Amino acid sequence: MKTVITGGGSGGHVYPALAIAEKFREKDPQGKIIYAGYPGGFEHGVVPKYGYEMVDIDTRWYERGSIIELFKFGWHVTNGIRQARKFLKEFKPDLIIGTGGFVCFPVIFAGNRLGIKCYVHEQNAFPGLSNRKLEKYVRKIFLGFKEGGEYFSDKDKLIVSGNPVRQEFFTLEKDAARERLGIAQDDFVVLIFGGSLGAETIDKIGVEFTGAMNGKPKETLIFGTGKWYYDKVLEELSLRGIKTEQNIRLTSYIDNMQDCLAACDVVISRAGALSMAEAMAQGKASILIPSPNVSANHQYYNAKAAADAGAAFMIEEKDVTPEKVMEMVRELREDPDKALEMGRIARTLAPSMATDIIYEEIVKDAGLQNP
Repeated sequence: MKTVITGGGSGGHVYPALAIAEKFREKDPQGKIIYAGYPGGFEHGVVPKYGYEMVDIDTRWYERGSIIELFKFGWHVTNGIRQARKFLKEFKPDLIIGTGGFVCFPVIFAGNRLGIKCYVHEQNAFPGLSNRKLEKYVRKIFLGFKEGGEYFSDKDKLIVSGNPVRQEFFTLEKDAARERLGIAQDDFVVLIFGGSLGAETIDKIGVEFTGAMNGKPKETLIFGTGKWYYDKVLEELSLRGIKTEQNIRLTSYIDNMQDCLAACDVVISRAGALSMAEAMAQGKASILIPSPNVSANHQYYNAKAAADAGAAFMIEEKDVTPEKVMEMVRELREDPDKALEMGRIARTLAPSMATDIIYEEIVKDAGLQNP
């Protein structure tokens, strides 16, 4: 089986794509998988580590309100379609699977025109622009949240699979993770992060938690600032005269998220689909602060789905204060049964069979032999 996986721009698109690719590689070790990404995109720092060959396809994000930007967008996408067509004619894949991001459009559009069977996975409760535009060019649309199905016209194409998460997130144990991280088993552990690049609102909360938890016995804070804000956070802590003690784990990028999630008692984060799926897979109570600066406010819908189910607290950015977030954490610490129940519900929202569902449904729909 020859497969093209495509998706890029952020970890929220790339890591689900890799989880799907890993399932296809597991099921068909002799198969060939090539990852189509955006030149210089986030995916270039991640995908090669998993052993996949990459090909670059030109594309561009769409900025509204400018004729010049619209022209640039159209030129890059047209060029990307030409590149994708050339690559696909040479590789001759059986399947194309996209997970979102603007690079998906030229690859799947060209693939559809060449008669290749195409599929997409939508991680969010409110679908991204690229996946909505691709609906008519794909055979099946896999959903991370069932609520996302409301925004697609052809209901026969929809399959609720859940969000693909690497299997290790389902199997890691808290005790083992804390031992690896050097965190005491009886500590209360808070994990705060705002994504790979960071989020200013989350970092302001993280700074307040750093000051409140610094040096406190039986408490540990893991604080991922994101690469854009690390120096700014250090500067703010310095201005406040805070010298972080050993119980504060401050880093620009969390590259061992699986251990950090397994080790923590509560997660404070944005409401990106991948971050939520990984926390849910670990059965963690979350405090979600959806970013208002994303397309169609989709993080709000992600967070609302989890909060409505009882798996998380949600607080919108316009309403957030460090004091409110601290009060939520205090509630979970003082009522561990509530935290455990929220975590139990979260785990039910993260089906461990997502990649299996996607693999089996695609193989069946495409009429391919299951190795």
